[in-house]
Amino acid sequence: MGVEKMSVSFDLELGGAIRTAAEASHQSVSAWLAEAARDRIRLEALGEAIGAWEVAHGPLTEDELARASRVVTRQGRRGRGAA
Repeated sequence: MGVEKMSVSFDLELGGAIRTAAEASHQSVSAWLAEAARDRIRLEALGEAIGAWEVAHGPLTEDELARASRVVTRQGRRGRGAA
């Protein structure tokens, strides 16, 4: 796997929060940021997929949203690795 080296800048408060979160998860800052970026890309793709589904089938109902929330909550209880 190739690696692209980047230089990024953050305000001091955000930079500190990133370092703290990386340390808490026993990851390097680079690994933590890469994971955060992958998560963001997946969330954006999910949003696009939901939008396309709603165009084809209509908006999600309150019942569908409630069921989805329950599934997400259960998955969250199992931990990140379960998904």
